[in-house]
Formats: sequence, structure tokens, C-alpha cells
Amino acid sequence: MNRKLLIIADFDGTVSPMDVGYQVLQKFTGRGWDEIDRAYCSGEIGSKEAYSRIAALIGGTREEMQQYVRTHASVDPHFVSFYAFCRKAGIDLKILSDGLDFYIDLVLRKDGLGDIPFFSNVARFQDGQGFTIEFPEENPECDKCGTCKSLILQRLRRSFDRIIYIGDGYSDVCPAEKADVVFAKGILYKTFSKKGLSCIHYKDFGDIQRHFHHDGFLASL
Repeated sequence: MNRKLLIIADFDGTVSPMDVGYQVLQKFTGRGWDEIDRAYCSGEIGSKEAYSRIAALIGGTREEMQQYVRTHASVDPHFVSFYAFCRKAGIDLKILSDGLDFYIDLVLRKDGLGDIPFFSNVARFQDGQGFTIEFPEENPECDKCGTCKSLILQRLRRSFDRIIYIGDGYSDVCPAEKADVVFAKGILYKTFSKKGLSCIHYKDFGDIQRHFHHDGFLASL
């Protein structure tokens, strides 16, 4: 392999098997959460609009939310090994998430992975309870997702010859269509299959690492 390769991974449901953002929001929001979630899943609203509505319902303090994340969330059991393999092979890995920075940073640091670059929405905690949400990676032309993974991927494309995308959810569909190789599960896999688009199904990062070890896979990139 003599071309510069980048791996982009989603966070919720991918790097972390648990959808951390969903669980945090479900626990710390009041009435109205279910309606917002249904509207997002049906495509009626995008994540940016959903977050804007959810921010008004958030109840817990920073400490309460952080403690919940520490207790319940972790990375995929095979991810630490996969990341070590990538570093040894000279493959860059970055995380693109439509989730929130505070829990991504916390989970990565908990597992000794604080050096992995990530892009996400930003939670600004209030003095008392709750937080506001900022969208440093939004796309004003689309205005659907809080973090436009497609724009980030296209920006990163300038520095890399080939891009592998790993994901599972709604926010992964658009950027994955712009990648060279896609590992998919969940909603992303179902959507790619329905559209007849090429992807490799996986269950966890152990599956992905085994695929990387197959003769000729990296050489083909």
C-alpha cells in the first residue's frame, strides 16, 4: 500500500456499540422527547432541528451526565486493537459524529484513546442544568444535520487518496456514498442494500480487522 489512506468512523453505534447520545438524551430530557425522536427517525426533521428542540428539554447537570456516560458507555471491545493496528500500518483514523462532543471525548479518554481526532456537535453546559448546542460543522446549504459529515469528508479528501467509511445510522448514508470503501451495519447497511450500493457488512471492529488482514485487501486500495 503506497497511497495515503484514511478511515472515517461514526461514533454512536459504531465506535461505541451503544448509541450514547440517544441514551443520554432519553434519560435527561422531559416530556416531548419521544415526539422529537419520532420526527427525526421518520425524516420529518433533521438532527439540527431535533437538537434545537431537545436542548430546551434537557434537565441534568454536567456532572450527572458525565457520571452516566462513565458508568454505561465504552468503545467496541475490538476497537482498541483495531486502532493499534491502524497506527502500526500508518493508516489515519478520524471520528465523524452527529452526536455531542462531551460524551465522545469522555468515552475515548476512558479507554485511552484521547488522541483520536473527532468532529461533532458541541454542548455548552449551563451554570445550573442542561446545555445549549452549537454546530461548528453544519452545512448552511442543506441545514439538515448538525454535523455535515459529507462536507468534512470532502475537505479531508484533499489530503488522502482513498477513504474507508465505517458506520451504521441515518447520518452515515450521505457521506458513505462519497467514500471509496464502506463497512456498514444497521440503517446504513439496509439503505445501501436497498439502493444497490456496494458495502461490506460487519458486526464489530473484530470483523473489520479480520477483513483488513485478508490477502490483497490493503494492496487493492
